[in-house]
Amino acid sequence: MTRVNPKRKKARAGYMISAVAELYKLHPQTLRLYERVGLLKPSRSDGNTRLYTDSDLERLEVILTLTREMGVNLAGIEIILNMREKMAEMQHQMEAFTSFVQQELARGLRSVTARPQDDALARVPPPKVIRVHKG
Repeated sequence: MTRVNPKRKKARAGYMISAVAELYKLHPQTLRLYERVGLLKPSRSDGNTRLYTDSDLERLEVILTLTREMGVNLAGIEIILNMREKMAEMQHQMEAFTSFVQQELARGLRSVTARPQDDALARVPPPKVIRVHKG
């Protein structure tokens, strides 16, 4: 049985720097600069060729929108991308927390409705309604 090298599989799914540069009308040095300052982190093939994944291209599109359309410098882009990552993580945490609370509420409601009131420590009569008349 032949085992597939995960790097090779990844290499087939990646785009080389020349193709990305041509697609986005960039000089390859610009992509290298983005990598050097930490804005992009393309994977590497066994031959050390940069390979850009679809998620790398999505990130590049954000970078290009910020630079070309909004005039944001590289330092600003780094801050914005870091904030976006933190916001995505917070969103994930909020969704997990909301799901947990919903499960706990459902579990609590099931236990309240399933438990007969005859098991209570002390019987409590139903509340009496008192009418107040405005005079």
